[in-house]
Amino acid sequence: MKIAHIGIAVASLPEAMQKYGALLANDQPHREQVEEQRVDVASYPVGEARLELTAATDATSPIARFIEKRGEGIHHVAIEVEDIHAELARLCEAGVRLIDETPRLGAHGMLIAFIHPSAFNGVLLELCQYATTQPSHA
Repeated sequence: MKIAHIGIAVASLPEAMQKYGALLANDQPHREQVEEQRVDVASYPVGEARLELTAATDATSPIARFIEKRGEGIHHVAIEVEDIHAELARLCEAGVRLIDETPRLGAHGMLIAFIHPSAFNGVLLELCQYATTQPSHA
C-alpha cells in the first residue's frame, strides 16, 4: 500500500491550477473528466504521489456538495492497493463502514472505492487500484 494522491476540492479549477501550477512549477497537469463522479480533475505529480485538484461539473456532484457544506480543501486521501476487491472484503469482514462495497471507475483508469469518514477519525479514505498497468503518478 502507498499514498496514491490527496484529493483537494476546488470551486474553480482554472484558478486552483494557476496556484498549484506555480507552486509545483508545472503548467501541464494531467487533466480528465470523470463523468460518473461529475468532476473535472487536474493532477500534479509530487514525488511518488499526486495532488489531485477536483472541481464539480454540476451542482449534484459530491464535490459540489462537499464545497457547499465545508468549503474548499482536502477532500480525501487515496491509498493505492494491489487488490481492491480483497481489501474491500477484508474491511467489510472487519466491520469497517464502507461507502462503496463495489469498486467503480475513477480518474487515471483506476478502480476506486470510498471508506466512510466515520470509520477513520473523520477522514474520507479512497482505496484505488490501476485497472491496467500504469505508472503511479501518470
